[in-house]
Amino acid sequence: MKILLVHNAYKHRGGEDNVFSAERDLLVAAGHCVTAYLRHNDDIAVDGFFSSAKLATQTIWSWESYRALGELLRESQPDIVHFHNILPLISPASYYACVKAGVPVVQTLHNYRLVCPGGMFLRDGLVCEQCLGRSIPWPGIAHACYRGSRAATSGVATMLTVHRALRTWQHGVNVYIALTEFARRKFIEGGLPRERIVVKPNFVSLDPGVSVSRGDYALFVGRLAQEKGLDILLSCWRQLSNTIPLKIAGDGPLHDEMESFAAQSSLKSVSFLGRVSSGEILELMRGARFLVFPSLWFEGFPLTIAEAYACGIPVVASRLGAMGEIVEDGRTGLHFKSGDAADLAAKVEWAWAHEDQMESMGIAARTEYESKYTAERNYQMLKEIYESAIRLRVEAAPENAAAS
Repeated sequence: MKILLVHNAYKHRGGEDNVFSAERDLLVAAGHCVTAYLRHNDDIAVDGFFSSAKLATQTIWSWESYRALGELLRESQPDIVHFHNILPLISPASYYACVKAGVPVVQTLHNYRLVCPGGMFLRDGLVCEQCLGRSIPWPGIAHACYRGSRAATSGVATMLTVHRALRTWQHGVNVYIALTEFARRKFIEGGLPRERIVVKPNFVSLDPGVSVSRGDYALFVGRLAQEKGLDILLSCWRQLSNTIPLKIAGDGPLHDEMESFAAQSSLKSVSFLGRVSSGEILELMRGARFLVFPSLWFEGFPLTIAEAYACGIPVVASRLGAMGEIVEDGRTGLHFKSGDAADLAAKVEWAWAHEDQMESMGIAARTEYESKYTAERNYQMLKEIYESAIRLRVEAAPENAAAS
């Protein structure tokens, strides 16, 4: 199968970029002919009104990407085009290039951008769904939800409004991939066609192997940012009656603030490891008793949880969004009330005191990985999705011809 992958890479490499690379490698290893069309946010130069206005216009309709992709479609003649991130430089215009070329389209919904200008359903550290289902997502503009800028948010909100009116989401994409059932429900609420959204989770590229010890510390892995619940995590550790070692792996805008808070609170059991490699993360997981995942937003599909499962490590996570679905309370980990440091402290202390039960949850977590999150399983799901999109495109061809 000839596959064209399309992705707008982020300035700071993140989870979506990693998933794009992992799926590309997976398809190449399976023997498919894979071509990629890439744009990068490093190419954005916003240094004044006119450049900002140009970026907003590109977000709504990028003629540059439309033309470039059209040419690439003619050259490579793919059987399927799989989009990952399209904003801000690729834009929904690229779907129309595929429709014109008669090539079926798959779009992975890594975040909630098509139904929320901010992409996260989060404002001021709390879940916000004010724009969900609105024809014009004006609350996002009022609160500057995208990049903290009303101008930038206006560009995204206008894109959503224009393409909702054009029914781009109905006519431009044959199959959407949501990462969880929870996300699928949110996109349906937001107006995407129910019958075209399938669920396929992210996956762990290589089996890291199971931990052989019960672990002697708790572990957090992730970006040190507000939405990840770092303040809740450290507030929890300050309330613990027992001294439980916590290792925090990752970097981000809150690093200095959180390290200072830990020092001022005399949290000597907490250590900040900074940015670590993917291999080091897996080593840390194999030495941990459990992973703590206190995220304040719905998340897409936290690959960190799947990696923990692959290592046979249970997860203590917010009872919220994707976490509430991926982590089964009492089987593969424990839930706590999102944003509640006291409830998290109670669950952490229980987890630390009940080694046997947590070890059993780790065994169940490994079983979950083996049944859902391996590369082999993900490839089969992806292949079935591509075949379905091709079939749907063929079935829709007479209708499209009649309409034209």
